[in-house]
Amino acid sequence: MADELRDAAMAPGGRDNLPDRAGGRDPSRRPERARDGYGDLSPERAGAAARRREDREEIPFRRTTDAEHHESRTSSIRAAIRREIGPADVDRPEAADDGPAPGAVIELERVYLGFDGRPILEDISFLAQQGETIVVVGESGTGKSTALKLILRLLVPDSGRVYIDGQDITGLTFNEALRVRQKMGMVFQGAALFDSMSVYENVAYPLREHTDLDEEEIEARVREKLEFVDLDPDRVMNQLPSELSGGMKKRVGIARGMANNPEIMLYDEPTSGLDPLTTGTITRLIMKLQRELGVTSVVVSHDIRSAFRMASFIALLADRRITFFGTPEEMTARDDPYIRNFLGGF
Repeated sequence: MADELRDAAMAPGGRDNLPDRAGGRDPSRRPERARDGYGDLSPERAGAAARRREDREEIPFRRTTDAEHHESRTSSIRAAIRREIGPADVDRPEAADDGPAPGAVIELERVYLGFDGRPILEDISFLAQQGETIVVVGESGTGKSTALKLILRLLVPDSGRVYIDGQDITGLTFNEALRVRQKMGMVFQGAALFDSMSVYENVAYPLREHTDLDEEEIEARVREKLEFVDLDPDRVMNQLPSELSGGMKKRVGIARGMANNPEIMLYDEPTSGLDPLTTGTITRLIMKLQRELGVTSVVVSHDIRSAFRMASFIALLADRRITFFGTPEEMTARDDPYIRNFLGGF
C-alpha cells in the first residue's frame, strides 16, 4: 500500500492522485484558482491584494545585514546614554593658554614631560568640567597613567600647567599638594588593597589618615561606601583581600577611593583582568558615581567598549600627543586611518 501511494504521488498530477481520508478526492471538485493568484477572493479583496503586491514590487524588499542592525542598535544605545549621563548641550570651553578655563575642575594646559631626555608627553591639553568622565585611551606606553600622576601632582611637568578647580598645582609644596589630593579619590590598577588589612580597614584607611572622624562615624562611612558599590558590609568587612574575587577587589578599591567623598575620581585600568560581566558591573559603578554624585572622573583604559559606555569625552594619546578629543560618537565617525585601526572595527 505504501509503495502504491508513493508511486501515485510521484506520477503526473502529484498529490491530486492521492485518496483523501474521506474515501477519495475528485480533482474536478477543487475550487479553481484564478491566474492572478488570488483564487476565489471577492473582487474587493482581490483588488486590495493586487495593490499590495504592486506596492511591494515597486519598493523591493531589502534585508538588513547583521552589521547594519548592530550599528543602528549601538548608535541608539549610545545616544540614550548621552541623554542620561552626558552634560548639558552648552558651549564647552577649551584648554586655554592664558590661565584656567572657566568652570573646569581639571585642566592640563600645554604640558610637556620627559624622563632622562626622552619625551613622554608633548603639548598635552584637555579639561574636564563638573560631572564629566574623560576616558584616556591609547597604546601601551603612550603616557596614559603618567597623565594621572600629573593630576595627582605625583609628577611635575617640565613645562605647562595643571589646574585643579582653577588652582595651578605645579608649584605647590608637599603639604599644599596633600591638601589638594583630599579632593581626589584614586582607584589603582589591580585595586592595590593592603593584603594584611581587612576590607573594613582598607576602606577606613584614608578616613583615619585624613579626617577627624571617630570610630562610629568611620564605620558608618565604610558601610555606606560598601553598600554604594553593591557589597554587603556584614559579609565582607572582616574578609581579607585574598578571600575576594577580582571584581569584589575592584569594588572595594572604588569604595576606598570614594571614602572621603571626593569631587574627583581617578581610575587606572579599572576593568583590566575582569570577565565581561564583571567589567559591566564596574563600568556601571563609574557611571553611577557620575550620575548620582556628580563626580568628575578621569579614566585610563584599554577597554574600548567600556570606555564608550562611560565616557563623556574620549582622549586618544598617540605619539606623545592627544590626537583626538571628542565624544564616542565623534570618534567612530572619524575616517582617520589610525583611529579606525585603533578601534578595530568597533
